[in-house]
Amino acid sequence: MDPRDTVRLPFAPSTPGIARTRLAAFLTRQHASSSVIDDALIVISEMIANAVSHGVPGTDGTIEISWSINHDLLELSVLDGGVGGRLEPIDFDEDSLSGRGLSIISRVADRWWVDMSAGTRVNAELALVTH
Repeated sequence: MDPRDTVRLPFAPSTPGIARTRLAAFLTRQHASSSVIDDALIVISEMIANAVSHGVPGTDGTIEISWSINHDLLELSVLDGGVGGRLEPIDFDEDSLSGRGLSIISRVADRWWVDMSAGTRVNAELALVTH
């Protein structure tokens, strides 16, 4: 069985920190490299911050955050209750104060995509093995 974890956390600005701690512990138990852990923490933080800034909480006031290891990939997912809209990375300059989240995810993750079939789920994959 592939290692995985799913949590529901408050729809709040403090949630990225809680999720980072849990994800770091999970990846440490799975013997992930420090560079994979660092990249994963950046991606999950941006995914959650984006959901909290632009999304909608679920009916229970939370968002669903999950991660799993599938062969040589770390799969990350954040689901909020929002529907519609467009999620695309935008160009930003070093003076930009916001709007960087999806661009950062796009640069750090090996692949990412959005599923809006039931709420808004942002997914990302990171290779566990460096090439």
